[in-house]
Amino acid sequence: MGKRSRQRQKNQNASRDDRDNAGWGAGYADIIKENKLFEDYYKEQGLIPEGEFDQFMEAMREPLPATIRITGYKSHAKEILHCLKEKYFKDIQELEIDSQKIEAPQPLSWYPDEQAWHTNMSRKLIRKSPLLEKFHQFLVSETESGNISRQEAVSMIPPLLLKIESHHKILDMCAAPGSKTAQLIEMLHSDMDVPFPEGFVIANDVDNKRCYLLVHQAKRLNSPCIMVVNHDASCIPMLQIDSDGGKDILFYDRVLCDVPCSGDGTMRKNIDVWKKWTTSNSLHLHGLQLRIAVRGVEQLAVGGRMVYSTCSLNPIEDEAIIAALLEKSEGALELADASADLPGLKWMPGVTSWKLMTKEGQWFSDWSEVPSSRHTQIRPTMFPPKDPEKLAGLHLERCMRILPHHQNTGGFFVAVLVKKAPMPWNKRHPKLRKSAPTQTGGSLAADVPRLLPEGSAEETEDGGPGGRGDGETENAGTPLAQEAAGKQDAVCGPPPSKKQKLFGYKEDPFVFLTEDDPVFTSIQSFYDLSPDFPKRNVLTRTHEGKKRHLYMVSKELRNVLLNNSERMKVINTGVKVWSRNSDGEEFGCAFRLAQEGIYTLQPYIRSRIIRVSVEDIKVLLTQENPFLSKLEDDAHAQAKQMGMGSIVLKYIPNPNNPSEPQCPIQLCGWRGKTSIRAFVPRNERFHYLRLLGVEVFRDKQGLGQKSRDGAKEEAAAATKAEQEGELENGDENGSLEPKIEGGNKESSIS
Repeated sequence: MGKRSRQRQKNQNASRDDRDNAGWGAGYADIIKENKLFEDYYKEQGLIPEGEFDQFMEAMREPLPATIRITGYKSHAKEILHCLKEKYFKDIQELEIDSQKIEAPQPLSWYPDEQAWHTNMSRKLIRKSPLLEKFHQFLVSETESGNISRQEAVSMIPPLLLKIESHHKILDMCAAPGSKTAQLIEMLHSDMDVPFPEGFVIANDVDNKRCYLLVHQAKRLNSPCIMVVNHDASCIPMLQIDSDGGKDILFYDRVLCDVPCSGDGTMRKNIDVWKKWTTSNSLHLHGLQLRIAVRGVEQLAVGGRMVYSTCSLNPIEDEAIIAALLEKSEGALELADASADLPGLKWMPGVTSWKLMTKEGQWFSDWSEVPSSRHTQIRPTMFPPKDPEKLAGLHLERCMRILPHHQNTGGFFVAVLVKKAPMPWNKRHPKLRKSAPTQTGGSLAADVPRLLPEGSAEETEDGGPGGRGDGETENAGTPLAQEAAGKQDAVCGPPPSKKQKLFGYKEDPFVFLTEDDPVFTSIQSFYDLSPDFPKRNVLTRTHEGKKRHLYMVSKELRNVLLNNSERMKVINTGVKVWSRNSDGEEFGCAFRLAQEGIYTLQPYIRSRIIRVSVEDIKVLLTQENPFLSKLEDDAHAQAKQMGMGSIVLKYIPNPNNPSEPQCPIQLCGWRGKTSIRAFVPRNERFHYLRLLGVEVFRDKQGLGQKSRDGAKEEAAAATKAEQEGELENGDENGSLEPKIEGGNKESSIS
C-alpha cells in the first residue's frame, strides 16, 4: 500500500471514530456548526423564549437521539413492546461499560401507549457490548420486517393530530420517504379484524425515484388500502369516483400537507444545513408551499381536517402560509386548537408578528417597505396582516412550534386546519355538465350529471388563488382559465384538457379481474372461498399471457383506480395475495398463497387451514422441511387429512396462558408428500421466533445463536438455514416444493 493510501485510510478511521462517539445519525465531524446569519435572524425574530437562546443553540449542535416507533396497527405491537421491555430495556438498565452506567431507552411521554422510544446510545457504545449489539440486531431485523420504524420524534406528530378513523379517505401530498404515510396506514388498520377498512391512503410525491422509496415503506405494512401516485402536489388532479349511480368528485376527509421546506429544524441530523442556510431559502419556497397548501384545502371535504407541517422554524414558511390561507378562505377555514391532543408534548404557540430579512441582512417589517425591484422575490403573503382585529381573529397562537432544547428533539412546526365551508372561489353551487348525445341505436345516452371540482376554472373568481389577486402566489391547481373562456353555451364547463404528460418509468397496467375469470374456478374450489369474497377487487399487472401474481385492493381504491387511470400516474397499489407455481396445478390449484397478503385473505378462506400450537410454529420456523410427525398430535392429524399444496398455518392465542403470545399468527405454508414447511421471509421468521421466546442472535462472526428458553438447537438451525440457503425442490423427506414461474421462488429464509 502506498504512503498516500495509508494516510487516506488513517484519516478515514479517525473521522469514523469521531462519528462513533456521537449519537446515532451523527457525522460530518469536519463541518463547523456555526452560522452567524442564522443566529442573528432567530434572535431578532424572538421565537425563542427569553433567556433560552444559548440552550437552543447548544441543543442544535448536539446529535439527534435515535427514535423508534412500534407499528401500531399490527396486533403484534403489544407483543413487540413486551419483548423490548422485558428482554432488552430491563437488561440495558443494569449495564455498565467502562465504569459508566448506560442510559436505557425512554418512551416519548406524548406518544400514545408507549409505542415510541428514544435513545442516546452511540455506535461505538453498541460495538463495545454484546448485549447492545443484540439489541441493535433486533432493531434492524424488526425494521426490515415492518414491525418497527426508525423515525424522528417530531415527524410522528402530524399523523396523530389528524385523528384518523378507519373510514377516512386520506391524501398525503408530499409523502416520501414514507414514515408518516406508514403511520396513516397503521391508524386505518387499528382494528385487525377488518381486512378491508372503508378508508384509504393516497400517498403522492413529485419525485419519481422517491416514490419507489415510498413504495418500499408502504409494502412493509401489507395493506390493500394504499396507493402511491406521482404528481406535483401543487397541481395534483381532482379525482372522480362512482357515487350513487353517477360520477362525483373525490374529496378527502383528511389531508397531510408536509411541504418541502428549508429544513433548519433538522440541523441536528442534516449537518450540511449549517453551512448552506440562508434567508433566501424560505423566500424561494414560500410560493410553492402556499400553492400546495391551497391545493390541499381545495381537495379537503367540508368538515375535514388538514395538518400543515414543516421541519423549519421560519415564520415565512410557517405562520405566513397559515395566515395567507385563513385570509383568503374568508371564514371557510378555521385554525383548530390542538393543545390538548398530545398531552406531554412541549411546544410554543405560533407568533403574530415577524419580520423578513434578505440574505444581505436587510430587514422589512411590512410590504410597503419593499422596493419594487424586489417584488418578484418578496410577496405580500410573507408578512403578517396589518389589521390587529383581523390578526386576532386568525388565532395564529394555535399553531405549534416545537423547539429542540425543550424535549431533545428536532425543530418542527405544525398547524391543524378545519374546513367549515367550500373555499370562497368555489362557493357557487357546482354546475352540472351533461354528457353529449350519442348516435348509437338512435337513442340518447342517459344524462349523467358531473360535478365540477373545487378549483376548476369555471368556479374560480378574481381574488382567489386562481388569479394573483392582491399579489398572492398563483395557484397551479387551476390552469383551465383560458379553456373556460372559450366554452360553448350548450355545455357548462371546460372542454377536455390535453392528456397529461407523465414522466419516469412506465408502470405495468393495473388490470382488474372479472367475477367469472377462469383463474377463480380452481382457486374457489381449492381454498373454499366464502361467498362474500370480493373477486372484483382482485387485480393483476398484465393484459396478456399468464397471470403471475394476483393482488387485492379495497373496494374504495378500486373505484378510484377505475375512474382515474388517465388522470393520474399510479406507481403502486394492492397487496399480493396469490402467486402462480408450476407444480400447483397437479394438486388442484395453480396459485399458492403469498405471506404478504395472508392477513387480508385468510378471513375468506374456509379450507386448507391447519391450527398449530406454539411448539408447532417453533418447529416450522427453525427446521427446513420437518416431517409431518414432528408436529404435535392435533396439527399432525389435521395435516394428514389434507392433500398436498398451499396451506394456512394458523395460531390462535389462549387467553388462559399469558406466557404464550397473545396475538394471532398466520403463516403461509406448503404441505408436501411427507413433510411440511412455512413460506415466510427471513426477517418475519426471526420476528415470530422472538415472539415465541426463541432469541435469534448472530454473533460477530455470524455463526452462533443464543436462546433463552432452551431452544438453542432450533435457533441454530434457523441461522444455519439462513446462511446455507438450501432451498432446492424436493429433499430427503420426499417433500415437493412449488416452483414459481417467471421469477425467484419466495424463499422461507430470504
